[in-house]
Amino acid sequence: MAQTLQAFAAKSREILKAENNPAGRSKVAGLLQEALKDKDFVAAQFGDAAPERKILYEDPDLGFCVLAHNYTGPKESPPHDHGPSWAIYGQARGETAMSDWDLIEPASAEKPGKVKKRRDYKLTPGVAHVYNEGDLHSPSRSGPTRLIRIEGTNMEKVKRFKFEPAS
Repeated sequence: MAQTLQAFAAKSREILKAENNPAGRSKVAGLLQEALKDKDFVAAQFGDAAPERKILYEDPDLGFCVLAHNYTGPKESPPHDHGPSWAIYGQARGETAMSDWDLIEPASAEKPGKVKKRRDYKLTPGVAHVYNEGDLHSPSRSGPTRLIRIEGTNMEKVKRFKFEPAS
């Protein structure tokens, strides 16, 4: 039987209600990896005219969001964290080149933080990766990609600082 968004969100909620911590997020990432194997589930989250960012579900109590990201062409993001929150990136289609960064100098409202690249890796269809609070990363896409991403809170409402590679 095909996975539904409602069932996925309910199971994610159940996990996060019991363990709203890195261990629980790892379990949700595993659940997302299973959902990404379901072609019908993935197709149901993206229409032909899907926007770059669409909130599919926002939990009224825990605040986490499930989003569909539809990138139609290349896109690169600078190093960033998710402020006081966390995120799980689940690759549905295409490929995302991801870099993890180490903090060298903290960011502030007045100046960007400094970071040093630690490693590069790829997110491919079916792979989900957890980024906990403070984890610095930068995605790069060379072509069309689709992601299902879970945010600990709606990031549209969060002020974040900027980071840049140290010279």
